[in-house]
Amino acid sequence: MDRPRPAAHALTTQATSDERPVETEDASGAYPRLSSAQIRALELQGERRPTLPGDLLYREGEVQHDFFVILDGLVAIVDGYGSGFDRTIGVHGKGRFLGELGLLAGQPAFLTAVVVEPGEVLAVPAERLRAIVTQDPNLGDLILRSLVLRRSTLIGLGAGFRIIGSRYSPDTRRIRDFASRNRLPHHWIDPEKDAAAEAMLRQLGISPEETPVVICGTEVLRNPSNAELARVFGLPVPGSDRTMGDLIVVGAGPAGLAASVYGASEGLETIALDAMATGGQAGTSSRIENYLGFPAGISGAELADRAVVQAQKFGAELTLPARAMSLEPRDDHYAIGVEDGPEILARTVVIATGVQYRKLPVPRLDEFEGVSVYYAATPMEAQLCRGDPVVVVGGGNSAGQATLFLTAYADHVVLVVREDELTVNMSRYLADRIEQSPAVEVHVHTEIRELCGGRALEAVVVEDTQTGERQRLPARALFVFIGADPHTGWLGGRIALDESGYILTGTDACDDDTLAALGTDEGHRPLMLETSLPCVFAAGDVRSGSIKRVASAVGEGAMAVRMVHQRIGDSRHGQAIVHTQ
Repeated sequence: MDRPRPAAHALTTQATSDERPVETEDASGAYPRLSSAQIRALELQGERRPTLPGDLLYREGEVQHDFFVILDGLVAIVDGYGSGFDRTIGVHGKGRFLGELGLLAGQPAFLTAVVVEPGEVLAVPAERLRAIVTQDPNLGDLILRSLVLRRSTLIGLGAGFRIIGSRYSPDTRRIRDFASRNRLPHHWIDPEKDAAAEAMLRQLGISPEETPVVICGTEVLRNPSNAELARVFGLPVPGSDRTMGDLIVVGAGPAGLAASVYGASEGLETIALDAMATGGQAGTSSRIENYLGFPAGISGAELADRAVVQAQKFGAELTLPARAMSLEPRDDHYAIGVEDGPEILARTVVIATGVQYRKLPVPRLDEFEGVSVYYAATPMEAQLCRGDPVVVVGGGNSAGQATLFLTAYADHVVLVVREDELTVNMSRYLADRIEQSPAVEVHVHTEIRELCGGRALEAVVVEDTQTGERQRLPARALFVFIGADPHTGWLGGRIALDESGYILTGTDACDDDTLAALGTDEGHRPLMLETSLPCVFAAGDVRSGSIKRVASAVGEGAMAVRMVHQRIGDSRHGQAIVHTQ
């Protein structure tokens, strides 16, 4: 616990409207007050510490810090502490606890906690907090839910580390996308629009030509790669000492996370990797309302964050960004080649790489991608189009969820659907809500033909496919949800695919001619989720014939692990399957 110069107290009190700091109301439920019994339970794992005004319980960029419960006094949570651009996010008092999701994930602090009134705190080491979250069903769930909510709140507020870079820079778009997909709280500052950016760059001694830069605490990164960002923000990057396991899970969407949880919980040494972030496409969904057990719905980000904590609880090793580049049989195991990392070996593989977004076949699309054209509707994208007219294109559930989510931010939302009716590919409950929303304008049997604007999108031209009539619709942002293609190119023709490139499994993958052409033992008869390669399984959207829903992907991930056990049991009883070349 640091004791900085007295200016810290002045800074924090100036951020409040009264001379005495006022405790922030908890409108979101992210800052519950612990009961005396709950505090006593935590006291068994921590120690009491006195506090004075100006003490820093933890600061932005600090990698290891404790979990703090306020026993007396007030503590302010400050964004950008010491930068000259400070902002107080909230002030908290007796019975509340501090920290957010990064505390469980081993990530650096994104904010600074400053004591503004003297008192006392209970400090619990982070590793003990992780044990409480995974072992105490009541207190643990309360803490976990609060930390997940705080992460979402910080992202919505634009708090956290700072990205300074032009919206027209491809590297700025890459960094912002990486931060968004990994749900890292951040604030993007465009030097071309924000006067504060120039002052901040001068203060750091950085010229505009050196942007984009990332600022986290006292650390300044000039145009960092995704791998550098992952290391700085505590993501599990490639290069682990453990490169051999029982099970490799390729892809960390719902199917991959389910396979990781079930594999690790059943005693398999499980290594999961993903090219970008956990959660897959589902992780970018603002709300999933038809997932069993969540009648009020759950965001894809919260579902993914909870699954990651669960997988790590059982000992699964998650690695990202780690792009799988190849799959090769090696005697009684497989080798997964990883971009910019060591290859990983395992006896069995679950492929859950999902799908990649399709792009609109219209001119100038590349010019506007990342600037005005998006393939996800998360709080980050929503903040960028606040008060603007936006267009969503697509007729599935993803498009419907994005449309409803954006009505809370955009000035006007237009949904462009190629089909004649909303319910052709969209769930009835979503279609009904869209049709009843006065904030949404729907255009059916319509397609986008042109994108208009200078350096940013200004309008789209759409065509009615029945009449041929065209019209120009104002749009400062375009959200594209027109389906996706399977992510199977990295397999290099080693596994049987259907005509659309999805992975064949079960009886569909065991045609003798197909197996012979792939160099696989013709005696191999795949299990239901097993591919044409023995001990290699497919689950979720990447599998041919799968139902493109979160619940079915989770189910397939769990089922695949059951079949992994069956194959491992076969090999242990002298029925190992030999690869032929």
